[in-house]
Amino acid sequence: MSDPVSPIAPVASPLDVSSVASDTSRLATRANLQKAGQQFEAIFVQMMLKSMRSAHLADDIFGSKAGDTFRELQDQKIAQNMAAHQPLGIGKAMSDFLAKSQPSLQAPGAADGAAQ
Repeated sequence: MSDPVSPIAPVASPLDVSSVASDTSRLATRANLQKAGQQFEAIFVQMMLKSMRSAHLADDIFGSKAGDTFRELQDQKIAQNMAAHQPLGIGKAMSDFLAKSQPSLQAPGAADGAAQ
């Protein structure tokens, strides 16, 4: 007679982090930190737009998968432009916070403002 209950699968081993890069030299410049902050803000704005679109405040009579894909691409581009030209300030706050741990990355004049 066969056992109808299947055995429990073995627990997976911990994540293999050997492929994760340990090189943090790209974080050593203020320009790279600001670019990372801008990209973070673009992703945040894109997620915000996606959430707003999912509210479905009105029926879309011309809705289709192609239209949804186009709208997602459009939202991505809008988010990137907003982060580059009219930022909300989230990316700047993040890059300033990360720069506090390294004095060489702090914005010019930041040390002067803290001394006053």
